[in-house]
Amino acid sequence: MQALLDTIARMVMPTDAQRVFHGRGGLHPGCEAWTLDAYPPVWVLTRFGEASDDELATVSAALAARHEQLAPGEPLNWVFQSRHEGRSETRLMAGSVPEPHVVSERGACYLVHVLKGQNHGLFLDMAEGRQWVRQHTAGAKVLNLFAYTCAFSVAALQGGAKQVVNVDMSAGAIALGQQNHALNGLQAGASFLAHDIFKTWGKITRSGPYHLIVVDPPSYQKGSFVATKDYVRLMRRLPDLLRPNGELLLCLNAPELDTAFLQDQMREAAPELIFVERLSNPASFADVSPERALKVLRYRVPGLDAPRAQTRDLPDGQPEQAEQAPHAPRG
Repeated sequence: MQALLDTIARMVMPTDAQRVFHGRGGLHPGCEAWTLDAYPPVWVLTRFGEASDDELATVSAALAARHEQLAPGEPLNWVFQSRHEGRSETRLMAGSVPEPHVVSERGACYLVHVLKGQNHGLFLDMAEGRQWVRQHTAGAKVLNLFAYTCAFSVAALQGGAKQVVNVDMSAGAIALGQQNHALNGLQAGASFLAHDIFKTWGKITRSGPYHLIVVDPPSYQKGSFVATKDYVRLMRRLPDLLRPNGELLLCLNAPELDTAFLQDQMREAAPELIFVERLSNPASFADVSPERALKVLRYRVPGLDAPRAQTRDLPDGQPEQAEQAPHAPRG
């Protein structure tokens, strides 16, 4: 645990939500099971596996000592979550959690819920993806697929997007997304659709074509989306939803699937889309093996003067499914 303790001893008081220690990246041998996140004014410590009472006492003392240096006399608020064999247990260890709990990121506000569930309402590893969207959507029409709590939409509208269509099967996640827009005074230009994309694409197609599509699905959510079989089905639809010179952010957070998985599937399903770059992840999520980390690939569609591939046969093929959990857990 020494690397975690050393990080706590020198950390600064954050103003934005962010990862502080990423043992999962493998750069700190012996600490692979630990992460520490800041959701101001709350620290969230996560252990992938069981933690002993002695370990928790050691971290608690380190947090208390550093917090007293950073904010003398102010209460320390921290939460511990243990994830083990697909289950999680969350405990408030000290202080309290605001209700509602609103955090910031680069001038945007988001509702989070650190005392329940394995996802807290804002994926911290996607901060650079949101920043890219914020910088490249002036005047654009954007489709946000698997929108979760619609953070990409908030970023797009902050960047001057004309319209964002948010789609997610979870009505609960979409409702949180609407609250996030209200928090930021960005209701105009955003629409919200609790919808199973594999049932029908009609509603989504009618709102297009789009200048930018963001696709950030769960990697494995049984009954709704499994990347190894469903991503290629999704990719086949994308060229016909994009304007000439439109762009696409294709996201995948599955350690067992590398960049080549997405690129090979795209070459099969939509060869006319051109790979541009892989976006960087936040420095705080550095990984000894970048292919295990979050992958965000940028593609674009050719302009009007470029030939398009022959239109494919695109059956919908599946009945409506039960409502999915917003996203598979992120580490």
